[in-house]
Amino acid sequence: MSRTPKPEWAPHKAVWIGFPSHPELWQEDLDEARDEVAAFAAAVHAGGKGEQVLLVVADDEAAEAAKRLAGFAQIVVEPFGDIWLRDTGPIIAGDRVARSFRFNGWGGKYDLPGDDDIGQRLAAQRGKRVERHDWVLEGGAIDGDGTGLVVTTEQCLLNPNRNPGLSRAEIEARLAADLGYDRVLWLGNGLHNDHTDGHVDNLARFVGEGRLAIPVGGDNDPNWQVYQQAAQRARAGGVTVVPVPSPGRVLRDEEIVPASYMNFYIGNASIVVPIYGAPDDNVAVREIQALFPERRAIGLRADAILTGGGSFHCISQQIPA
Repeated sequence: MSRTPKPEWAPHKAVWIGFPSHPELWQEDLDEARDEVAAFAAAVHAGGKGEQVLLVVADDEAAEAAKRLAGFAQIVVEPFGDIWLRDTGPIIAGDRVARSFRFNGWGGKYDLPGDDDIGQRLAAQRGKRVERHDWVLEGGAIDGDGTGLVVTTEQCLLNPNRNPGLSRAEIEARLAADLGYDRVLWLGNGLHNDHTDGHVDNLARFVGEGRLAIPVGGDNDPNWQVYQQAAQRARAGGVTVVPVPSPGRVLRDEEIVPASYMNFYIGNASIVVPIYGAPDDNVAVREIQALFPERRAIGLRADAILTGGGSFHCISQQIPA
């Protein structure tokens, strides 16, 4: 059976979603972040027409809050540091094996108890055999189209704070050996002020085989050149670029935050798109809807989740059917 993970639009059996569990990390944003996560979970569940939602909480208090807000979900209590399960959770291909990679807190920035092995524990709960790989890789750093093609950024995977002893060729070899990716499309940098060092799931997402969605920004957009350079590299690599809007310059406490419509989640029934009160919110949801006509695109506010540094895709990890 193929080691290559299925594309996100392939059917899911369930999805893990991280639920904000540590008041000291979220402070005044805790309640709003929990509400946003619950709304996201409900959109993915789609009244039972979508997929099973596994809300992962770190303690009993968070479990009670999750039950109140999302009674349709299965609550999974496992200690963890923060909710970014796209990066800390296991990567599962089309078999019973879960691939688990080393996690070093996004290059040593956020070392929180439980994040280094939450993926192994979640996989074991689902009866998966865990295959461990001794190099740093976060799920948000890569995106595949199901054919063996994967996209990533040099800013992240070639960053010396991840795997300083590995060359580009060695990383490509490991992506092939461990995940079956035999072709790597290298983009350059990620979004401005993205503390993940340029995760690709905030920059560019596959929306079909060989079709990569990349935002287009205006002159006031802090990332317009990043988008432009990414599109140039993608086209040079033989990939069809699908342009979508950018939310533009989004500020939080007068600081630019890495807001992106690209952090959408592709569920069985829904495409859930983060929105921010930006002028192009509705346009972005409509254009993403057009890419997935068999699903319903839903725009949901993600302002509080973004205070932690990510959005809907970052807090979720699907379990393929």
